[in-house]
Amino acid sequence: MIHLTWRERETIKQVKCVHTDAKKYIVNNALTAGKVYDVKNETEEFYYIIDNTGKVGGFYKEYFQNVD
Repeated sequence: MIHLTWRERETIKQVKCVHTDAKKYIVNNALTAGKVYDVKNETEEFYYIIDNTGKVGGFYKEYFQNVD
């Protein structure tokens, strides 16, 4: 049950939100374009980050770019 400890986990990397133009879901309430987020977990399709609501959410990688 890894999802229960994501908030306390070490940050894997940081990503920058490049857009919130979702085709199917509303993400502009949880993400801000241009803001940098800490990645707590990653899968092939999603980044799990602490979003603007203060909760851990999973978002498609297409919304982000890596921060160097």
